[in-house]
Amino acid sequence: MTIEINAVKRDAKGTGASRRLRHAGSVPGVVYGAGKEAVTIEVNAKELFLEFRHEAFHASVLNLNLDGKKESVLLRDFQMHPVRNTIQHVDFQRVSATEKIHVKVPFHFINADVAPGVKLSGGIVAHIFTEADVSCLAKDLPEFIEVDVAALEMGHSIHLSQINLPKGVTFVQLAHGDDAAVVSIAKTRGGVSDAATDTAEAAPEAKPEA
Repeated sequence: MTIEINAVKRDAKGTGASRRLRHAGSVPGVVYGAGKEAVTIEVNAKELFLEFRHEAFHASVLNLNLDGKKESVLLRDFQMHPVRNTIQHVDFQRVSATEKIHVKVPFHFINADVAPGVKLSGGIVAHIFTEADVSCLAKDLPEFIEVDVAALEMGHSIHLSQINLPKGVTFVQLAHGDDAAVVSIAKTRGGVSDAATDTAEAAPEAKPEA
């Protein structure tokens, strides 16, 4: 799926200019990287927000149509209004077809309802991570990574090294020797997982003030 964002260059800079842009229905932003000069831009707020709601927008190579010229970019940063939940600013990074990129990609967990640890033992699925940083060329970037928990039993976990990745994609953490657990199935005690209970029990008791 190709996601295209239309933008135009903006000359006015500064807090006051950005505020006026937002009042006019636009979002200020910047596009940078790939050895080129950074360019300040503005994007239609409604169009941006419609795309922004989709998970793929945050983990895909986007087509930025800047004054009729298209560039491949990634969404690198954004600022939200703390009350209105509107986008205040966006940063896009240009990507090269020949250089690897690092992007956080979401996990999609499937078959939790048939996992032995859930179906037979009454456990709960604990999502330790919901996304992971991957390294790959722009053309190989997946929108999400599927994690199948169909065979997961009580007390067992799935680690990064056990997850099937598309060709050309690697986990950054794993490349640095960190084979972290991504999902596990834990027992419950009155609706609270053992892991949560153990953490609470391990916490030191608060000492009364003198």
